Amino acid sequence: MSPSSAVYTTIHTLEFTGPVMNSACPWASNLEDLTALYNSPYTGGVTTRTATAEGFKEDPAIHQHAFTAIASLNCYGYSPFPLPDYLGWVHTLLEHASSRKPIIISITSDLPSEIEGMIMAIQYVRRELGDTSGITSRIGIELNTSCPNIASKPPPSYDPQALLPLLQVLAKAVYKDPTLTLGIKLPPYVIPSQFTGVLDAIASLQRPEDARNPISFLTCTNTLGGCIFGSDEAGKEGVQGEGWALPGGYGGMAGSALHAVSLGNVHRFATLLANHPSDAMRKISIIGVGGVEDAAGVKRMHKAGATMVECATALGRHGVDVFEKMQT
Repeated sequence: MSPSSAVYTTIHTLEFTGPVMNSACPWASNLEDLTALYNSPYTGGVTTRTATAEGFKEDPAIHQHAFTAIASLNCYGYSPFPLPDYLGWVHTLLEHASSRKPIIISITSDLPSEIEGMIMAIQYVRRELGDTSGITSRIGIELNTSCPNIASKPPPSYDPQALLPLLQVLAKAVYKDPTLTLGIKLPPYVIPSQFTGVLDAIASLQRPEDARNPISFLTCTNTLGGCIFGSDEAGKEGVQGEGWALPGGYGGMAGSALHAVSLGNVHRFATLLANHPSDAMRKISIIGVGGVEDAAGVKRMHKAGATMVECATALGRHGVDVFEKMQT
């Protein structure tokens, strides 16, 4: 079935055709995954798995996921496929598509110069598809600043000073092309200063002459790092490592066990943005993700302040058909 062309909501230049979509996750890794997600009439958009410039060196013996009754756990890094692969797949999907359903390309790097190069490559594809010449776009960019599983590289979004140089690259790209819709994926926060610190960094990007901030959306939240489950709880036979669900024990937790934390993050950001003194900051949207698996979860996210809602664990458990159960 072809994707719907009706517009459900917009985030800057992106027009979403429904209330739910997938988040950047292992089940959005390749062209087959992305095609199934894009062609579903129940997804309002698609997000690619987070890509690096050259691909993440994934080891199946180390990088794994596990499901428990209440959560998922994973120790993945980023996609093993490099950004050029995703650009080719996105071009294939959109070249002859009749729908305006957007695809958000998730990228990451801790090097500002590398992020700049990745954005330039995405912009080249957008120009090829005529995506920079109108008031709407079909390609957006999400900078993932929040993966908890990369050894010796803590997520920069836990440190506003480390995050700011990356945000400045995003701002430069939007100032050059105002049709570009950019956002950042954030980790779970638990204390007020973490929320205000990120918003202060984003607010510092604002130019007086512009009605919008260069950051159009916040995706929150990513997984909660440092979590652990026994292999018996994950339904695994035999011994994984020392009897834990993942080979190294620790991993990022998602699923229903994270739902209340994610709702709290969405609600706090929505409240802070709604009451921000800057009109440009008040226009920033929130994409809520974390533990959503049915229509009730989508409604809770919307009540908390999310414009769009994403899921990963439910997609991994049930496949693309789960999005039908999320319609509100």
